[in-house]
Amino acid sequence: MIKVSNLTKQFSGYRAVDDISFEVDRGEIIGFLGPNGAGKTTTMRMLTGFLHPTRGSVQIAGFDIMKNPLEARRHIGYMPESCPLYMEMRVDEYLRFRAQIKEVPRRALKPRIAVVKDQCGLSDMGRRIIGQLSKGYRQRVGLADSLLSEPDLLILDEPTAGLDPNQIREVRELIGRLAERHTLLLSTHILPEVEMACKRVLIIDKGKIVASDSPASLQKRLLGNALICADILGDPTAVESALKTIDGVDAVMAEPLEDGWNRFRVDSAIPNIRTRIFDCVVSKDWKLRELHMENRSLEDIFVAITHGETALEVES
Repeated sequence: MIKVSNLTKQFSGYRAVDDISFEVDRGEIIGFLGPNGAGKTTTMRMLTGFLHPTRGSVQIAGFDIMKNPLEARRHIGYMPESCPLYMEMRVDEYLRFRAQIKEVPRRALKPRIAVVKDQCGLSDMGRRIIGQLSKGYRQRVGLADSLLSEPDLLILDEPTAGLDPNQIREVRELIGRLAERHTLLLSTHILPEVEMACKRVLIIDKGKIVASDSPASLQKRLLGNALICADILGDPTAVESALKTIDGVDAVMAEPLEDGWNRFRVDSAIPNIRTRIFDCVVSKDWKLRELHMENRSLEDIFVAITHGETALEVES
């Protein structure tokens, strides 16, 4: 669906996007991540033809976005970070105007507008003036706009920016429903959203793609060791010393809890190290109330890569 080859964008004085290449298959849900200024929005604007690359190429559904822009754009629904809307228009009026620009056939205008309004939870908002809607509903209007031409590919740049927690949840659920029928490239700072919805993540930093894989595979490749949490009642110094003697334990960190309990985080390359920890605690006659493997989050991965804490070879 998307094929990016050696894409570069040079502005006066700096290179925003630096020779990146990647592909997105039809039906994939991809999280596109990176710190502020990393090149995400510049890349998305080049993917949609709103910005010309300095060098390289972008193909959408087999069409070069520069050589065949109209054919390529027919496959794209794009929602930019600051979604431009005509605030004085009513919702129906705006969607009809945008559908005509996108060459939706006249006979299909009314039913198509009804479909996207239903998809985006706007069925009762057709007569409302856009400028009088909440930020969450304006985001819904922007999403409805991106769906009017029935695109194969949705490119959403920070769709939940500036929303409150309830609005974020509503838009997240909406995006989840859209992902069932479209290839989706989603840029967001809300990492739990990506972790829940996306099968693969692309991480861009300083204009370069620094990681491309599923969150689970990135965790395994980057963070390596398992992190085991054990709540143990016993002398903390003695417990820590005993845990460090277990074969396969690389490090132990202690954190005091209430009523004399301590939480010990055990770093180990052995996934089944929990059995050895349990046997150690029992042999010392200490009390154990919790023992579990702690999942590393996408946030851990993101911070480790973009803060330069580790190097990660990008898989082709």
